Amino acid sequence: MRLVVVGNGMAGSRLVSEVRARDPQMRITVFGAETCRPYNRVLLSNVLAGSSRPEQVRLLDPSWYDAHNVRAVFGSAVAHIDRETRHVVTADGRREPYDLLVLATGSDAVVPPIPGVGRAVPFRTLDDCERIIRAAGSARRAVVIGGGLLGIEAARGLAGRGLPVTLLHLAGHLMERQLDVEAGEVLGETLSGLGVEIRTGVSASGVEEDGVRLGDGELVEADLVVLACGVRPVTGLAADAGLEVRRGVVVDDELRTDDPSVFAIGECAEHDGVVYGLVAPAWEQAAVAADVITGGKGLYRGSRLVTRLKAKSVELAAMGETQLGEEQAEVVRFSHRARGTYRKLVIRDGRLVGVILLGESDAVGTLTQLFDRGGPVPGDRAGLLFPGLSSAPVADSPTLMPDAARVCQCNNVTKGQIRACWEAGARDVAAVALATRATTGCGTCRDAVEGIVGWLCEQEGVSV
Repeated sequence: MRLVVVGNGMAGSRLVSEVRARDPQMRITVFGAETCRPYNRVLLSNVLAGSSRPEQVRLLDPSWYDAHNVRAVFGSAVAHIDRETRHVVTADGRREPYDLLVLATGSDAVVPPIPGVGRAVPFRTLDDCERIIRAAGSARRAVVIGGGLLGIEAARGLAGRGLPVTLLHLAGHLMERQLDVEAGEVLGETLSGLGVEIRTGVSASGVEEDGVRLGDGELVEADLVVLACGVRPVTGLAADAGLEVRRGVVVDDELRTDDPSVFAIGECAEHDGVVYGLVAPAWEQAAVAADVITGGKGLYRGSRLVTRLKAKSVELAAMGETQLGEEQAEVVRFSHRARGTYRKLVIRDGRLVGVILLGESDAVGTLTQLFDRGGPVPGDRAGLLFPGLSSAPVADSPTLMPDAARVCQCNNVTKGQIRACWEAGARDVAAVALATRATTGCGTCRDAVEGIVGWLCEQEGVSV
């Protein structure tokens, strides 16, 4: 069996490792358009802020491919799929046969069609990140266009380097897809306190030598302009091959396209009308596709999205139907704008269907579990938002957390799995991460994993 994977980013590299874990013999070739080995795109904001080095966000060691008999071709974009002969053809003319093909082509940054946009730098790849860092070294002011998750991470990272930053956003409040109006405003106030000027409800009409021209004619001065205007699935290769494409490459519950020998996963795939732009669904899809490819049974039923932002001095978790108000659901809300705190629960039919947590909160673990499982919400609503006020035990304490509780959302790692690998000899977070991949996605579960490992060591009298 010959498997070819097109795309060696977070989805493609995970698919390759999942397949190899299930089948040590299958012939695997993976093509990556980027010249470097795969890296964790989620952590690029840490690289931009200077808290991580580029080599610290790599996903696979250089020796992994040889050690696992995987042929990886870097810097070689696939230009054509010949479905009749089952070959892929690269831009430099290489032809590679396949029995099964996986498209993991990801997304490209959206570049708005405005005059002078070539002067701006998209914030999407590691090369983009390094280009921004070089420019920031001599820049006096920066403008970030786009107030979604990436834009906020870019603005916070640049401000952390001491650069004055203005963030421009077309919508009336930040992260309007994930946050309601007040949460967006509180987030904006928090960022303002960290040195980021927030301008919402404005449009960029052009990028000039001295800055960004707004739709009303105002010039926002800058000598570094960063684009964070969203992403668009890369579907041209699939469309040219005659595969069904809507917003993304259309796939069924086995992640197959309308050609049974071709799969699609990650940001380029559209399942049940949804294109997911986060890492956890891509990795869930990789596991299902690997099951199917290696002869097992696997079905993908969609993902419950949890958006996390954890930059320095900014902590945010948002999940589900956050925009609903009192006329549509039961809403429990707390706001303390002077402290940058906003918490909101959306409950419908006794189930938690939406959550916003902005600012430090020890309720994240409990609420994520409740949302993920779709279980009934306890009667003590205030105790959910403020676990310390409740006389009931805290569900996400290591002592009381059930083994089935999911600790790492990105990699679907439970407390029971962490306990099992600890009992097998993994005595610190690094060893647990190596065994389970916990903490290697967005990284926000690290404190929880450290807590569980520390608790296990304490219970057994193990010193580390």
